[in-house]
Amino acid sequence: MKKILAVLICALLVVASMGAMAEGQRVGVSMPTKDLQRWNQDGDNMKANLEAAGYTVDLQYASNDVQTQLSQIENMISEGAEVLVIAAIEGSSLGEALSMAKEYEIPVIAYDRLLMESDAVSYYATFDNYKVGTVQGTYIKDALDLDNAEGPFNLEITAGDPGDNNARYFYQGAIDVLNPYIESGKLNIVSGQKEFNDVATPTWQTKVAQDRAENILSSYYADGTNVDVWLCSNDSTALGVENALAANYTGTYPIITGQDCDIENTKNMIAGKQSMSVFKDTRTLAEQVVKMVGQILNGETVDVNDTTTYDNNVIVVPSYLCDPVFADANNYKEILIDSGYYTEDQLQ
Repeated sequence: MKKILAVLICALLVVASMGAMAEGQRVGVSMPTKDLQRWNQDGDNMKANLEAAGYTVDLQYASNDVQTQLSQIENMISEGAEVLVIAAIEGSSLGEALSMAKEYEIPVIAYDRLLMESDAVSYYATFDNYKVGTVQGTYIKDALDLDNAEGPFNLEITAGDPGDNNARYFYQGAIDVLNPYIESGKLNIVSGQKEFNDVATPTWQTKVAQDRAENILSSYYADGTNVDVWLCSNDSTALGVENALAANYTGTYPIITGQDCDIENTKNMIAGKQSMSVFKDTRTLAEQVVKMVGQILNGETVDVNDTTTYDNNVIVVPSYLCDPVFADANNYKEILIDSGYYTEDQLQ
């Protein structure tokens, strides 16, 4: 009897020891900046979910400074991170830190921005970024009834950061929907600025988008010409366009797209100053990443649903893509409030 009891005690001690080890597993989470609302939400969701799963979390924000992010990631590695989750400021600028992670055999999950030019990237978790663009383009097509309306309609484009690989997917998804109407003349880009490099917005800055929009409005629309639709890849750029319109435009207010459902932009949707915003529920993405972290640390097969799309110029990175939806003035309560993402008070 004593022998059996001793065996049971030993077994319990082993289980307890394993649990303690699991609780001590350290996950480094690197976010680009606190300047945009969505990254604060992403970081908070990630930390909460990982801690609820029993992990120790080292969450750092890099203030949109690449050298800061490099240093933070290297410190995470030095301090014993067993998995890294990285949302890069610039996808091609973290080579030294990624090489260090590879040297220490630390798996790396690229979070919502693909890490480029490296074979040290284990997985990519994001939303279907091309689909984000097609959702925006389809919204414009339907809102203007481009298949039936005579037109022409005047279109301007504000895309995202050229250092963010996702920005090209957003842009291309929308352009692939709209290009037939541009080529037929039903959509007319008065400024002539269509190519990605001409419409990109470095670091997604609202002020950069606003300055460019003000220049377009003063150069091409000061004579009373209407801009009918402004394709904006995300909410920070959309806000810049909206600020420019408020200051420099007297024509009919255009359809404006966005992405992220930031609070200020959602208020603008309710007020009729923005038409829609693609909603990427960061809670869903955070939950998926936590699941992937657990699968990695437990030696299990990691969930992916795309193994062909995301080539970082060195390898094709196995990816998990979540589906985006859009919110507008008609459905924002269901999408954003009923789901618990925001409260009514936050949107007052």
